[in-house]
Amino acid sequence: MATEVDTEQQEIIEALAVQAVIDPQQEIDRRVGFLCDQLIETGQHALVLGISGGVDSTVAGRLCQLAVERARERGVEARFYAMRLPYGEQKDEDEAQQAIRFIAPDEVLATNVKPASDSMLDSLEKGGLTFDSDGQRDFVMGNVKARQRMIAQYAVAGAQGGLVVGTDQAAEALMGFFTKYGDGACDLVPLTGLTKGQVRELGRELGAPSQLIEKVPTADLESLRPQLTDEDALGVTYAQIDRFLTGQAIDDEAYRIIVSTYRRTEHKRQLPKMPPVA
Repeated sequence: MATEVDTEQQEIIEALAVQAVIDPQQEIDRRVGFLCDQLIETGQHALVLGISGGVDSTVAGRLCQLAVERARERGVEARFYAMRLPYGEQKDEDEAQQAIRFIAPDEVLATNVKPASDSMLDSLEKGGLTFDSDGQRDFVMGNVKARQRMIAQYAVAGAQGGLVVGTDQAAEALMGFFTKYGDGACDLVPLTGLTKGQVRELGRELGAPSQLIEKVPTADLESLRPQLTDEDALGVTYAQIDRFLTGQAIDDEAYRIIVSTYRRTEHKRQLPKMPPVA
């Protein structure tokens, strides 16, 4: 068991802008203000976000709605578009709808990404792409789904003069647990620097349903492993990740997994590489 924060852990904490302790209401006000200011400064008129029914999109969605309402109070035309983006029939659709009711967005749009996702994979395979296994095929298809969802969100943003909002928080950023140019592609990330537990703190402060706040997180991208939990996919728990991010001791194996995953996924947190200037 590690007993103190080493240099690398501290550097990661600082890079991801994590605070060990937060004031939930203060963070809500600050992040709503950020979203509102970005709308005004960029001259845009909408925020767009996909709502899955998980705590991250529930909290981010409510922040978005509060932000556009604040913008309207400042005389700026602004609306929030919450999007439902299921692949076929979502198993936890009831919870997604519960999140929508809590968020109370100005507009709700629904787009089934299954036809486009299936067509893309079919076209790739007809064009010669092969896979080593059914598992590899399913994993790649999961990323196709995530990228189709982002295509849909940017289409709405383009049509409505808006900015796409992402749900990435510090725990996911640490583990690179997002699809590059899928859910990792966005214009604004209001949950940056928050641990998973802190996102839940904001959810409670906002009055989100406890069922959504405490819901077991799942990206639910793989058809062969439906509802695979994040923690099973990551090999560590969010509690361990949060302890790492807040400078607390964790066991050596969890520490090894977290640090090695952070290093391996560094490319996801960077802009595209370019050759050095001559």
